[in-house]
Amino acid sequence: MTTVGTPLFWVGFNVVVLGMLALDLGVFHRKAHAVSLKEAAVWSGVWIGLACLFGIGVWELLGADYGKQYFAGYLIEKALSVDNLFVILVVMGFFAVPKENQHKVLFWGVLGALVLRALFIFAGAALLSRFHWLMYGFGLLLIWSAFKLVWQKEDDINPEKNFLVRAYRRFFPATPHYVGAAFFVREEGVRKATPLFLAVLAVEAVDLLFAVDSIPAVFGVSQDAFIVYTSNIFAILGLRSLFFLLSGVMDKFHLLKYGLCLILLFVGVKMLLMDVYKIPINLSLLVIGGVLLLTVAASLLFPAKPKAADET
Repeated sequence: MTTVGTPLFWVGFNVVVLGMLALDLGVFHRKAHAVSLKEAAVWSGVWIGLACLFGIGVWELLGADYGKQYFAGYLIEKALSVDNLFVILVVMGFFAVPKENQHKVLFWGVLGALVLRALFIFAGAALLSRFHWLMYGFGLLLIWSAFKLVWQKEDDINPEKNFLVRAYRRFFPATPHYVGAAFFVREEGVRKATPLFLAVLAVEAVDLLFAVDSIPAVFGVSQDAFIVYTSNIFAILGLRSLFFLLSGVMDKFHLLKYGLCLILLFVGVKMLLMDVYKIPINLSLLVIGGVLLLTVAASLLFPAKPKAADET
């Protein structure tokens, strides 16, 4: 697998990303506070705008084909990240994370996710360059993930059973209460983790599991490491603001998971057919964007029926 990104592109992109993260945490969110809807909307606009500007730059500098691959990859990642938000919302509720500390949890969770995804992408790119047949494995993985997405119920998600949280609690001490915005406290001479740190671990584990599905999906529309990496990073960077923007209305997109299922099935089949028939990137972009628009519109036009209250 090759990359169209020159060393200057790679270095420049990562410098800009790190600079934006430093500006975000060090200036705009230096003090812990509950993120308002207006603030979340502004930051969502900023991240989506930057992602689109970058995509236009890719289109102009590297060619229309790479530009389309970038936007297809970004749409897939963005759509799957919305599904990711449903699980993160469960994590926040389970650990009862105070609203003023939720941005901190998401910031460090996303920062860790950026590192882990970069490792995943480079490892995947290296393996695919040597073992072409792995694309078939990725295709089957996406098809299995599509059905798993529909079968999985919200009740099946339990942060207490999260493998990272369980491993930490087994080997290291943790305190049951929050101490401001601290991740660790010292009690009776023992350094203990607070629920805030355990919430970050849970968010990391959630993204790790989602990365197993989402990264192969992007490899299905582009096999260029630079395109896969940048589309992933931009989608993840906007995850925090999107969480605060959609946290109160996520239940309105009840049909989205079926759209994501169709997208994963489409990309999985595309990967299985790659040596027989190469589905054009124009068609891929049309299918991905069309399915997302249809499922979001259908969710709003046909709201979910309210759940019946428990009989007392």
